[in-house]
Amino acid sequence: MEGDLFQYAIPQDRLHNDAETRYIDDILRIVISRNDASLAQRRQVGDRFVGVCRDFALLHCSFLRYMGIPARIRSGFADYFGADGFHFDHVVTEYWDPTRGWLLSDPELADPLVLEAHQVGFDPMDVPRDRFQVAGDAWQRIRAGEADPKSYGLPLANGPLVGEWFVAGNVRLDLASLNKVETLLWDIWGAGASSDGEMTDAIRKLYDGAAEMTAGEVPFSAARQLFVENDGLRMPGAVTSLAPFNGPSEVTLRH
Repeated sequence: MEGDLFQYAIPQDRLHNDAETRYIDDILRIVISRNDASLAQRRQVGDRFVGVCRDFALLHCSFLRYMGIPARIRSGFADYFGADGFHFDHVVTEYWDPTRGWLLSDPELADPLVLEAHQVGFDPMDVPRDRFQVAGDAWQRIRAGEADPKSYGLPLANGPLVGEWFVAGNVRLDLASLNKVETLLWDIWGAGASSDGEMTDAIRKLYDGAAEMTAGEVPFSAARQLFVENDGLRMPGAVTSLAPFNGPSEVTLRH
């Protein structure tokens, strides 16, 4: 949501509802309702969907899959959005390159104005893995004592959402995405905690296993088995959505 950067006052109804649109067909329906031109055509700011990083990645991933390019979205942490040494909660696309394997791309940086504002110093379609850490990688670094858990999360003005518990939640989101279950970032289910004080050895052990499956080269069969067979990680029929604009609710998911 870069309203200030684009000098655009985002209407409250779009601010509250666009980013809480869950499925790609609904997102595309909104985009077309505001401007029914080809999706390849650049839109004026007022005609655009008001999304978060997850929405950029989901759209990009969908377009790549439509073109026959293997792609998936990845939850993790980026170090290129401001505070030195802080890793911001973020979602990017991972796509298959026949010569180099899986590459990371950040479609949120695709607009020249956004890229200029953040001055990342790399090609947004080839994000270095030391600049974006997938959640499992971040978890393993923290557990090995190589990283401060308080440097991962969201540094919100009304109280930061940071720490081991937050990274564990991102590991759960990333495992789901690898299994083509692309949730909203504030969906909660399964085993987890809402603060570091609530973390237990059992929760840590669970996410040690999940991180092993999602950091580095992903063994898909094993990751799939872990996702569908573990009660603490498997996607249920409904989730608690801690929506930042419209408030918490219980959401029944599509089958």
